[in-house]
Amino acid sequence: MNSTKKYSFSEISNHTSKDDCWLIIHGKVFNVTSFLEDHPGGDDVLLQASANGDATDSFEDVGHSSTATSMMDEFLIGTVESHIAPKPNQTATGDSLPAKKVQQRKPEASSSNFMDILLPLLILAVAFAAWYYLTFINVNA
Repeated sequence: MNSTKKYSFSEISNHTSKDDCWLIIHGKVFNVTSFLEDHPGGDDVLLQASANGDATDSFEDVGHSSTATSMMDEFLIGTVESHIAPKPNQTATGDSLPAKKVQQRKPEASSSNFMDILLPLLILAVAFAAWYYLTFINVNA
């Protein structure tokens, strides 16, 4: 395994079949041909990622475990020729993100609002009124 070998995008794009499948993840090239049948998501996921070019976003979106990430080392065969890792304030395409545009995830609002209390009380009141009517008013009528 020669991890310092550099591959061009055109060379990597020739390896997108079930018999020969390479992936680009974070600028590194992985030969996952022998892993296709063992992949928990199925071989179609890897083949589609290979055909799409850079599989970094797909890999990150799934949220692989640390075990899966450590397994990648055995499939590493090199790097992409002209890959430049994005800076912390850049997207994968190289566009700068303004500091003000980066949004923090807001905690979800508490679900205890007025309707969460009022609706069960209203149902309880209707049930009590129906019981009272059927027990005392209807019997006397």
